[in-house]
Order: sequence, then structure tokens, then C-alpha cells
Amino acid sequence: MDDERRLRGWERWTDLPLGIASLVFLGSYAVHVLEPDLPEAVHVLLLSLTYLTWAMFAVDYVVRWRLSGEGPGFVRRHWLDTVVLVLPLLRPVRVVRTYEAMQRRHGEPRMGLHARVAAYSALSISLLGFSGALAVYQAERPAPNATIRTFGDSLWWTCSTLSTVGYGDYVPVTTLGRFIAVGLMACGLALLGTVTGSFSSWMLQRFDQGEDAKRPPQK
Repeated sequence: MDDERRLRGWERWTDLPLGIASLVFLGSYAVHVLEPDLPEAVHVLLLSLTYLTWAMFAVDYVVRWRLSGEGPGFVRRHWLDTVVLVLPLLRPVRVVRTYEAMQRRHGEPRMGLHARVAAYSALSISLLGFSGALAVYQAERPAPNATIRTFGDSLWWTCSTLSTVGYGDYVPVTTLGRFIAVGLMACGLALLGTVTGSFSSWMLQRFDQGEDAKRPPQK
């Protein structure tokens, strides 16, 4: 119980700072990729902010691991945190968690299950699409035979990949770009499946509630 109480205290204390750090991470990386003509000193500053926020999340992960008292089982039970640590571009998803933490502090009710699933899925798809477009654009831009030449091209390719449509008008030609494409395909399938499953569950729940309301009261 002491470990759990310390863990909850640490999470309450770090929710807001890490939520802000997530946005700083994404913003500094985006400016670094989209504005290559900035002075070298500015790019050094942006990369420093990026690595600093990454280090903050690494420290948070290690501290929560130690406070949990779960040992190696922490990695298995908190696999999403592990993925986010390895793929830091997904860290702004913590904004939803930060929002919920602020609601609890003010005594407001938490979002319902379906609302949370919808919020996490929508935010994850948006952030994943934007982050994936940045990463692919950075990887493909210097390639001699690249078809993805602008950030707009990268956004269009990312949307078609996440939606599993895959028009084929733009394709990554670098090894890194193709690895990112595989990750986006897998994440797109998972997120779309989550949204579809949550919506179906909500519809069935509403249908059952309607059927229960139509039944005559039992004597």
C-alpha cells in the first residue's frame, strides 16, 4: 500500500509538468523539421529542448517503475508507457491524462469510459498523423528519388496510410521512411479498430437501455 500511495503521489505531482513537456517536445521537434533555414544556434536550442523533455520522461518512467514495486512485471503491465518512451512523438497523448488529473483535483467527474476511449483515440490519431508526417518528411526530404518532397505531401501520405487506403501516389523510398510506414499502418489498424469497437459497444449499450425502458415493469 505504501508503494501504491507513493506512486499515486508521484503521478499527481508530475502530471501537469509532463503534459506541458509533451507539448514542448512536439513543438520543438516540429520547428526543427519544418524550418531548416533557421540559424544553427536555434536548431541546437530546439534539439536541446527535445532531448531534455525526452530525459524527463525517461526519469519519470524509471521512478514509477521503482515506486511500483512490480519489478520486471512493470514493463509488461505498462506496455503503453514503454512504447511511448521508445516512440516519444506519442507523448503529447498525455494531455488527456493531464486533463483528467485536473478534473479530479477540482472535484469534477471523470469522463465516461466511451468518452475517454473516443478522446484518446481522436487525440492519438491526430498526434500520430502529425508526428508521422514530420518523421517521414525529415527522412524522405534529402533522398534523391523521393516522391514526398513537401510537408503537405507527407501529410497526405500519412492520412492515406493511417486510414489503410494507400493510394500509392506518394511512397517512402528510404529505409527509415518504410519502417515508419509499417508502424503507422499497424497503429492505424489498431486505433481504427478501437474506435469501431468502442462505437459498437456504445450503440449496443444504448440499444439495451432502450429495450429495458420499453419492457413493462414486473409485478
